[in-house]
Parts: sequence; structure tokens; C-alpha cells
Amino acid sequence: MFARSLPSSALAAALALTAVAVTGGAAAAGTVEHRRIVSADPVDTTPHVLDGIVNAIALVGGTVVVGGSFGEVRDAGSARVLERANIFAYDLATGRILPDFAPELDGPVNALAAGAGGTVYAGGAFAETGGAQARRLVRLRISDGAPVPDFRAQAHGGTVTSLVRHGSHLYVGGDFTHVGSVRRTALARLDAATGAVDPAFSVTPGAPRGSRVKVYAMALAAGRLAVDGGFDTLDGLSRPQLGLIDVASSPARVADWRTDAYAPKCKPDFPSYVRGLDFAPDGSYFVVVTSGGAGGADKLCDSAARFEARVRGETDPTWVNHTGGDTLYAVAVTGAAVYVGGHQRWLDNPHGRDSAGPGAVSRPGISAIHPVTGRALRWNPTRDRGIGVKAFLAHRGGLLVGSDTTRLGREYHARIGMFPLP
Repeated sequence: MFARSLPSSALAAALALTAVAVTGGAAAAGTVEHRRIVSADPVDTTPHVLDGIVNAIALVGGTVVVGGSFGEVRDAGSARVLERANIFAYDLATGRILPDFAPELDGPVNALAAGAGGTVYAGGAFAETGGAQARRLVRLRISDGAPVPDFRAQAHGGTVTSLVRHGSHLYVGGDFTHVGSVRRTALARLDAATGAVDPAFSVTPGAPRGSRVKVYAMALAAGRLAVDGGFDTLDGLSRPQLGLIDVASSPARVADWRTDAYAPKCKPDFPSYVRGLDFAPDGSYFVVVTSGGAGGADKLCDSAARFEARVRGETDPTWVNHTGGDTLYAVAVTGAAVYVGGHQRWLDNPHGRDSAGPGAVSRPGISAIHPVTGRALRWNPTRDRGIGVKAFLAHRGGLLVGSDTTRLGREYHARIGMFPLP
């Protein structure tokens, strides 16, 4: 049903696009462009998260902000344990934990986005920070961890799972029903300064796959917002689990782009199985990763798939890479590689059924895919599998990785680590 490799004409076009992405040009999306694959040897300076799981990473200037569900952290090479309630920050260059950034969020952080003026947005399942009300969404100062008082957005009726900031706008995804007193089902655009709901953006996911409508992940490039999650429609138009929204238009509208690739069902336990997504730096394509159980080569369960963003009408994936039965949660597209993370054992495994089928390659916990061929690259640092990688963040110096385990690249790196560019 789906192409595992490109036909010759499409291959030539994709090679041309990827050559541009790999060799130069400014990044147009949230992904930073890399000309090379990152090293398989993690840096030694990153701090350690001593319990729980890391769900999200943001970079604010030279400060890395880490969010998740945890309570203790410590600097690399130090025995001193620091209490941090689901969020902390450290200096990217030195790895040292910032002593003055210690917000007390009373629930998990699922999403982070860098803000202007030395701030960060956090979204999740929390209700307050340090006794101050912060229902599912807050903007924090990096300098002291205090909430920015002018930002007053609150999500109700569910949690926040994804954040994307673009200029003066903040896109919020989750399974909430309202932002403030304004009804917004699972998706909203806010004023990034005040948190006020933008009336020019009212695209609504519908037809839930599962108990309720949910936006799982978002990414933005070239005036288009990609969203995936537990829905079958956007503004009543068929968009099973995945769609693009033209956000440069006013009002924003669902793009003339659709795929039925995620219409089929996987295992009953996974009515919605799309997970992370990310645009290429030039915005020409994006990659979606999934859960769902081994579904065979004709389904996109437990897979990574590339989609061209600039086509119109109905489309199929350009390529698909199957794990053979293991979930992928996170993806980062840098131009040089498509990094995928979860609790996978293999890639190149369309015929596996929780087993290594013909041609499968071992890639435990973290791996890289060639952006054009869709085949696994040789890069194979390994990672203790656990639940899986939940967060990637590509930056000019390398690739940050957040998960729930303590060994990355065959070294001790508890739940947060970084592969540098060589």
C-alpha cells in the first residue's frame, strides 16, 4: 500500500531538496539544520535526572530547559542532589544546573517552548506553581523561575501536550475543552504576550479516535502548522490523525493536503497511534512517528514516515520505515538525518512481528534514518530502551535527548544527554 522507497522521478526531486537542506541555508522551522550526522559519543557535561521521565526540552538562548515528571537532579560529576519539581534548567555550555530556576509545578510538564525576553512556556497536567494558579499552562522567567504575570492563559477540561511558538503567536495542543472562558477543543492559538485566545484561529479537530479528541504533536514551517493526534477531522474535513493548517491566512484554514495513511486501525489498545512529528529545516517535508503494534508493511503502525508538505490534494508517504512492533515517540529532522527515538529494537523491519524480520537492523532505543532513502543509517549509539525517548531538540551544537533511562551511547547519562556535532 505504501512506498518503501521513492520512484526514480520522486527520488531525483527529493535528492535535490535534501542536498539543499544538508549543504546550507537558514532553518525555516523549529528544527535546526545540520550538515553532518551527530557524533555517537555523548558529551560528558549534561546533568542527570535521577527519577521519572523527561518529556520536553527547550533552548532559551544558552539555557536548556527540561520538563517532565521528576523530582531530583544533579550536576555531572557531583554527588549533591537538588530538588526540582518537574522542571529545571541548565547552562548548555557548562552543563551546570541553574540555581535560581526552580519553579514548583505540581504536575507533569508535557511540552515546552522558548519565549521572548528570557522566558519559557510550559504546558502539562499541573494546576499551580509555588502556590500560584497555573492551570495546564504557564510562562516562566529563566532568571528566577517566577511566572510572567501578564501571561494569563489557562487551559480547562484536559491537559496540554504540545506547544509551538512562532513570533507573536503561541499554538497550544492537547485534550482540553476551553482556554480561559473561550471554547477551544484540543487546539488553540494564543497571543504569546498575554495568552489571549486569537479569534482568527478556530480550526477544530473532531471525530475522536478513542474517548476524546486530542492533539498529540505539532510542528510549524513555511506558514503551515502540522498537527497529529486522536481525531479524524479538522473543521469537518476528513483528516485521519494528521493534517496541515494554513496559518499565514486570516482566518487560518485547513490546507488542501490530506492522507489516508493513518485511517486504518492498529491494535485495539491504540485507537490513535500517531506520536511525534517534525519538519525538515527547509519546510519541504515532515516525518511522523507512531505506536500501535506490528501491523505489517501495509500499515503505518510502529513506524516512521516521510510526507511531502508542498503537494496538494491526497498523498501517500514518500517512504516508511517500520520497527516491527515497537513504539517511536520522538523525531528530529535535521537535513542530514531523521533521528527517531522510542523503545525500538530494530529498523528496516516491515515483516517483523515483535521479531527481527528479513533485512532488519538492530537499533536499540535511538536511531537515524536517511532522509531520502528512508533506510537506517549506520549511526547506532544505542540507549537503554525503557519507555522510550520522549524528547529531541536539535540545536547548532548537536542533538539533545530526553527519556526515562540512564544509559545513552553506552555511558551513564540519566534521562538527559546530548550528542555533539563533530
